[in-house]
Amino acid sequence: MKAWLFTGAHEPLRLIERETPRPGAGEILLEVRGSGLCHSDVGRMDGSLTPYMPQPPPIVLGHEIAGVIVAVGNGVDHRPGARVVASGTIAFCPGRNADGGYATHCLLPAHCLLPLPDRVSFVQGAAATDAGQTSHHALMVTGGLKPGMRVGIVGLGGLGMTAARIAVLAGAEVHAAEPRRSAWGAAEAQGVRSVVADVVELAPLSLDLIVDFAGFGDTTAGAIHAVRAEGTVVQVGLGRTQALISTMALVGKSVTLRGSGGGTARDTEAVLSLMAAGELSIAATTIGFDDIPAGLDRLAAGGVVGRIVAQLEPEASPARPARPGSTPSDHSTTPTEGG
Repeated sequence: MKAWLFTGAHEPLRLIERETPRPGAGEILLEVRGSGLCHSDVGRMDGSLTPYMPQPPPIVLGHEIAGVIVAVGNGVDHRPGARVVASGTIAFCPGRNADGGYATHCLLPAHCLLPLPDRVSFVQGAAATDAGQTSHHALMVTGGLKPGMRVGIVGLGGLGMTAARIAVLAGAEVHAAEPRRSAWGAAEAQGVRSVVADVVELAPLSLDLIVDFAGFGDTTAGAIHAVRAEGTVVQVGLGRTQALISTMALVGKSVTLRGSGGGTARDTEAVLSLMAAGELSIAATTIGFDDIPAGLDRLAAGGVVGRIVAQLEPEASPARPARPGSTPSDHSTTPTEGG
């Protein structure tokens, strides 16, 4: 098997070849077909998130994984040939602190897996495990979104654009803040009512819930200013690891400020269900296995179109008419920054 090995902060990924592992009891061996690139891996490589890794390098990164089971260990109900997805987030897969999906094969605990519907591609499945899962959890679980609520989305990157669509499908009135006007039209096509450049401009709307997928400090402070009295702000983005906020605004308005990272299997199942129904498609650009380091460099530089997913084997997407508000499954012309 081949893999891109992370050896430490400020070091380039190293292409390695080693013997393909055999699954032990309770494990499966996955042939990786889709591996999503996440901005958190950029943070591990540039040193900002390296201290927070559950396992230090050397390690193979990549926690957005879709593929086909090729071998199983004892005590596993899954069968070879099954299409599945897996996620490395702690809530989704407790104890999953091992090599990830920037590889041709990946050894995983069987309890980390979810079936991938036949109508959902490997590229979309990989994106569902993070951009979908994290967005759904932040809105529906941490934020407690209910139909009829007025919701603000800060940052229309890979997570934010996905969240905007999920919120619309959940029956919310959705507004967004994004400085890049090139993303505004795409958001409106997803059902977003209005888009502004700065979250503070959303204050007149008296929003019940604002989810900050940018996390640049001033966006967090702006969300607290813009949300209605006794409203909720959910922090997801980590554009900066610290924020200076007005405690006067927080306390004076009795605002609830909550953090949300990752999600659970239920969140991913809900996202896959929306995808299978043709209601949701995460904007994604595909690259090859050899292009994973360059793809991470693109994420670090900013301005990426949607998500980046390494597609290890081409797959024809299921033919079906797209529903209004959906976006193309495995490519995008929507300028949304990867996260």
